[in-house]
Amino acid sequence: MIKLGEMQELEIAKKVEFGVYLKNPKDDKGEEKILLPQKQVPEDAKVGDKMTVFVYRDSSDRIIATTKRPKIVMGEIAYLKVAEMSRIGAFLNWGLEKDLFLPFKEQVGEIRLNGEYLVGLYVDKSDRLCATMNLFKVLRTDSPYKVNDIVKGTVFSLKRGLGAMVAVEGKYLGLIHEGEILKPMRPGDVIEVRVSNVKEDGKLDLSLKDAPRLQIDKDGEKILSILMKSKGRLPLNDDSSPEDISSMLNMSKGSFKKAAGRLMKKGLIEMTREGIRMAEKGTSDTRRPRESSRQKSSRGSSNIKRK
Repeated sequence: MIKLGEMQELEIAKKVEFGVYLKNPKDDKGEEKILLPQKQVPEDAKVGDKMTVFVYRDSSDRIIATTKRPKIVMGEIAYLKVAEMSRIGAFLNWGLEKDLFLPFKEQVGEIRLNGEYLVGLYVDKSDRLCATMNLFKVLRTDSPYKVNDIVKGTVFSLKRGLGAMVAVEGKYLGLIHEGEILKPMRPGDVIEVRVSNVKEDGKLDLSLKDAPRLQIDKDGEKILSILMKSKGRLPLNDDSSPEDISSMLNMSKGSFKKAAGRLMKKGLIEMTREGIRMAEKGTSDTRRPRESSRQKSSRGSSNIKRK
């Protein structure tokens, strides 16, 4: 069977003046054939030769083959640039002559011309390839990974009470539980994580690579948690009154100083005259450039835009 939206190896079944017709090598009767235009056919090509092609619909809505690999194929996610806007959706540049359609109902947040957004690929009810920003819809749960494997992923959604949703290696669905998150994260961050559990349904539980070695005490966890909810800053330091510390953290000044001291030694927080704040260093994740203030991400969604 010839699969829409995938790179696949097909066999030349027939040569014509305007190209060659390809079929699945296992299709002995050649009942299903698609055209590869002449401009992409090698000069020495002959019937029986096998070629790796991508299958999609052209501007005339005909299923056709191309030797070009687009920027995204089925089961992957990628940043694509908006080439055109319309009332029914946006059209994205994915490296082929016909742009990829992003329906309005599959958009999350504000979409702008020339903006780049993280999307996945799916086949709609009309058997057409479309893009979606709802990555839960396209990420796979059949990863080859096992517990303690180290992988890279892209944060695409943050949900309060749950954690960070991650696209592992751009293909598989993973979750960093809220208790594992020791520094603020944003959609679009690229991080290195450890697979801590593979669920029965194939979804991956993830842990920040060095989390097992941090061994943060309960008071330290409380400080980090409240810092994250306070945009990474709290007006508390060694000079703060016991009453202020108790009001904000529900702990004694002595407990605060000990926990804060341990967090500073681990490079997780910094203390200034204005108070404590999340440290810029101290984690092992590799972050992509931060978005500017003009680039908005929808809270708890997959609205991810980059320059």
